[in-house]
Amino acid sequence: MKKHRLVILGGGESGVGAALLGKQKGYDVFLSDGGTIKPVYEKELIDNQIDFESAKHSLELILNADEVMKSPGIPEKNEVVKAIRAKGIPVISEVELAYRFKGDSKIVAITGSNGKSTTTSLIYHICKTAGLDCALVGNIGYSFAKQVAEDPKPLYVAEISSFQLDDIKDFRADVSVLLNITEDHLDRYEYKFENYINSKFKIIQNQTQNDYFIYCEDDEVIMNKLRLLTIHTNPLPFSMKHEVKKGGYIKGDQMMLRIQEERVSMSIYDFALKGKHNNYNTMAAGIAATTLGIRKEKIREAVKNFHSLEHRMEFVAMVRGVEFINDSKATNVNSTWYALESMTKPTVLVLGGTDKGNDYTLIEDLVKEKVKAIVCMGLDNSKIIEAFKDIVPVIVETDSAKKAVNTSFKLAAKGDVVLLSPACASFDLFKNYEDRGTQFKEAVKEL
Repeated sequence: MKKHRLVILGGGESGVGAALLGKQKGYDVFLSDGGTIKPVYEKELIDNQIDFESAKHSLELILNADEVMKSPGIPEKNEVVKAIRAKGIPVISEVELAYRFKGDSKIVAITGSNGKSTTTSLIYHICKTAGLDCALVGNIGYSFAKQVAEDPKPLYVAEISSFQLDDIKDFRADVSVLLNITEDHLDRYEYKFENYINSKFKIIQNQTQNDYFIYCEDDEVIMNKLRLLTIHTNPLPFSMKHEVKKGGYIKGDQMMLRIQEERVSMSIYDFALKGKHNNYNTMAAGIAATTLGIRKEKIREAVKNFHSLEHRMEFVAMVRGVEFINDSKATNVNSTWYALESMTKPTVLVLGGTDKGNDYTLIEDLVKEKVKAIVCMGLDNSKIIEAFKDIVPVIVETDSAKKAVNTSFKLAAKGDVVLLSPACASFDLFKNYEDRGTQFKEAVKEL
């Protein structure tokens, strides 16, 4: 009997995780990466006797696959992917492979254009506070497949990106959360917003009458799409504009959650996470926790003492009356909109990096209202300067985190805030958004 040949494209976190799980389940596994594989991942492959290649793709070793697991970072327009598609070889994502071997475990899956890391972390924090044996997996940094292979849990809280949803077949979450949909990553969806929307909605394609679908009723894109669909799951909407019969809403300063008979209410002033967008994230997390049968006392306790994520609206320091905030994870304009929306002091905004087709008119009004100066931190800042030159009196260009911090500090007065919320990817000057945020924080500490 010939072994099922699983070929994995990409030797990062998800690729290596999938390789470990495939090998454990008796597949004939081969991993191929067109670039270099990090030493830590290379060691795992060697230790587990998994065949791999780096800095090349050998088509003869790839096109004999029974199935291909494609890492989420590899686009459809990649020549190797085109060859695989042309030959009709089934392509799956890492979450699909993890799902195949999850056994009786439950999955809470979170997606959305903005806020998914925060919401996923908060749900996980509530589950841990309630004493549940669970794991935090997916797009947030730990491979779902690797977790299933090495330390299976009865519950997985998974952040899932649209790229991971693109190649699911049978994947089904017991509880799915869709926070919002705004234009992002359109370069991967033939610049058609509809394609991206469809990708996000794949999170409910296999759900049944026994599952839950938590979504934002104030999001027009979600609601317009829902009108066209027949859904086979239990809808639990959340809103800040009106009361809902089942799900969650905020009225005045009270959050109300209601699934079955159990009702949870708490004051939004008790939330550890501040800002209107975080009220949505907290509601979504609270509803998800309620569907898991977590008691309201535990939900209240967890929501009060949650610490926000590194590089996401992270308080860095107060230097001579100037507050520094690291929101390096804001890699699109919408994320920056959310950050500015929660600012209450005059703001020096640090923007820039690799542009993903940004439309800066989205933040024009907030910039007019709150921003006194813009410090660009990128190699090509022409688009930012063009967008804001008539609105913001001071725009300065810099090409490093250190220069950006020093310049911002000079422009800020006591009582102001310096906000790093770049609205761009980081690859022109940094390894990734974490590296950008870390360099920013180090520069602040040197002031």
